[in-house]
Amino acid sequence: MALPKIEDVRNLPDEELAEEILALKRELFQLRLEQATRRLEKPHLFKHKKHRLSQLLTVERERQLGISPTATTKSEEE
Repeated sequence: MALPKIEDVRNLPDEELAEEILALKRELFQLRLEQATRRLEKPHLFKHKKHRLSQLLTVERERQLGISPTATTKSEEE
């Protein structure tokens, strides 16, 4: 299973972005609970969920600051 691309996240509306952040935090809590009770069967899900959450939080912060993602990539290239 490949890690999701950040471009998919950038196309989400603000409400859906907030809902997905909350849902991922709940899923990570459930994974930690399963790990503590030794019922976790797929430990690789931690990496995937945390990666997706970081993408969502990054895009949310970019929107709060009014940073356009294309402006940052162009300045990094120079």
